[in-house]
Amino acid sequence: MESKKNLCAPIPESLHQKVRQEQEQRGQTLGEYITEILNEHFEGGLRPMNTATRTIAFQVPEELFNRLKDYLAAHDLKQKEFILGLIERELNDAEDA
Repeated sequence: MESKKNLCAPIPESLHQKVRQEQEQRGQTLGEYITEILNEHFEGGLRPMNTATRTIAFQVPEELFNRLKDYLAAHDLKQKEFILGLIERELNDAEDA
């Protein structure tokens, strides 16, 4: 595994908010998110524009959020994959009923 170095740079607060929101929505650590963005930049790979995606964002009580984070950590899951799995399972169950 390649060694890692920190990268720190001041950016506008509005951009910082966008970065953190998307990073959380993707269920990635900040390091994973920034690494992906930089790799896309340097490898010339942009996210496909024809990939239709929509954002779901909602707030939950802090106690529930903390329980979720503990569960994800205990089961080595990313927030995004966990939530997508719940949605898929419920929709499939509804279609099967």
